Amino acid sequence: MPVASDPHPAFGSYAVPHRLVTTEWLSANIGRPGLKIIEANDDILLYDIGHVPGAVKIDWRGDLSDPVTRDYIDGPRFTALMRAKGIGRDDTVVIYGDRGNAQAAHTAWIFTLFGHDDVRLLDGGRDAWLSEERDITFDLPTLAASDYPDVTRDDVTARASREQVLARLGAPLIDVRSAAEYAGDGEEKPFDSEYATLRGGHVPTAVNLPWTSACGPDGRFLSRAELDAVYGQLPADDLVVYSRLGERSSHTWFVLTFLLGRTSVRNYDGSWIEWGNSVRLPIARGSQPGDLTEI
Repeated sequence: MPVASDPHPAFGSYAVPHRLVTTEWLSANIGRPGLKIIEANDDILLYDIGHVPGAVKIDWRGDLSDPVTRDYIDGPRFTALMRAKGIGRDDTVVIYGDRGNAQAAHTAWIFTLFGHDDVRLLDGGRDAWLSEERDITFDLPTLAASDYPDVTRDDVTARASREQVLARLGAPLIDVRSAAEYAGDGEEKPFDSEYATLRGGHVPTAVNLPWTSACGPDGRFLSRAELDAVYGQLPADDLVVYSRLGERSSHTWFVLTFLLGRTSVRNYDGSWIEWGNSVRLPIARGSQPGDLTEI
């Protein structure tokens, strides 16, 4: 059963306020029936050196990805994962993580693909929790298997494919990587050669709006007025966002969809690792969309 929303006044101006919770709210609601907490980190070892009491770990590589198809897990495997983690279909799921909540937002986006209704992010993520010296534990929660129903993955509503991006060149497309990555001057160093790219640059006509533009120095989201100033020049709907692996663009997808209320926002999760490694797909280099380069 869903848990009541966080009434924090700073959230009231967002399009969908209940999609965020504060550290204070989470601390006060730990152990409440119907609340499940997930830690989803870029660094999958962090959970083992201390986590929010009651939180379960989801490993985005081991739990959510299929190494054979190089895609996300399908409906039956997601159902099995939820049952194993003790998560019910009607539960409120609060997700947090390291690195500005990038991987947490990616996990929330994947939950959305499978239609889980009540998924929220902890504003500020793991760093906010630790900086306030709130309780952490090394203990693993005792999990009772849930009766999560069979679900299917929706690859249409919030997800864009390479072919769809190629077909819409010239339509609103946002590259949320750093300015250097966008220009082709430097790629974020991959943790594994499997995630390296052969070409640098960006999708032609894409504009660069780094994902970090949505947050302050403490990793918490900017106010609604500040976000409107950052994203106000974008069209009201039909937006596609991408990054290198799709995780940072999930963060921007969350901002545009739930904090600003934009409609028809999709995440091109294949992102630059797919586009930059594909044969004959056009790329552009430089600090502004323009010069078309084919390799």
